[in-house]
Amino acid sequence: MPEFDVVESGVAEELLEGESARAAAVRLAAAKGRAVAARRPDAVVIAADTLVVCLGAVIGKPRDRADAARMLQMLVDNPHHVLTGLFVQAPDGREETCCASTRVVMRKMSPKEIADYASDPAALDRAGVYALQADDPNVRQMRGSPSCVMGLPVEELRRALLRLYPREGGG
Repeated sequence: MPEFDVVESGVAEELLEGESARAAAVRLAAAKGRAVAARRPDAVVIAADTLVVCLGAVIGKPRDRADAARMLQMLVDNPHHVLTGLFVQAPDGREETCCASTRVVMRKMSPKEIADYASDPAALDRAGVYALQADDPNVRQMRGSPSCVMGLPVEELRRALLRLYPREGGG
């Protein structure tokens, strides 16, 4: 198993005016990855940024518990898309970027369930408030990659790594 470190990038997660959610997710992932690569030039750097889009609005991290409850209510009431931008940089400077998208429909939740979920301190550090768990009882339907919703789209990561490091002999 390869060794890896989790390194905080220090990049502010701000959207640019008029920027699409897909473009923002890729731009933020690349900014995070390049910031880390500058400090770790001999490493393969993998970075990701996840945004949630509901009713045409980008939903980032909540400001407080009340905002978390408001966001979660919106997501429970409406299908939404989770977009995760991915960035991979090789030590020689070659880069790969992409964006994965997954459509999610959540189950209906009572006001008490929403308040309880929003009161979890971890909810304040998640785009769209929630974090997908294996066999998540709060998700009724998902079209796309579960790993995209979890914050690291592993299928896209595999393809990006294979583009950077093609296998000898094609196998």
